[in-house]
Amino acid sequence: MANNPGAKKAIRKIERRTEVNKARRSRVRTFLRKFEEAVATGDAGAAKTAFVEAQSELMRAVSKGVVHKNTGARKVSRLAARLKKLAAA
Repeated sequence: MANNPGAKKAIRKIERRTEVNKARRSRVRTFLRKFEEAVATGDAGAAKTAFVEAQSELMRAVSKGVVHKNTGARKVSRLAARLKKLAAA
């Protein structure tokens, strides 16, 4: 258990940051789910708008440090490939 004031403050900061990061991660997952649903319906227009929103949200999470840069890039790349495949079909 933390004994000195600095360690106690660090614990408080970590708790606050954890809550914010959970909310950001949840928000990213929501946008990814919306993209998946748009792809499942086969609507290329809806999938395109959902892709743009999901990409934006993923990159925001990367900039905030919630998601690693390479992870964000990989996810966006895979989403773009799915969108391209849908548009070609």
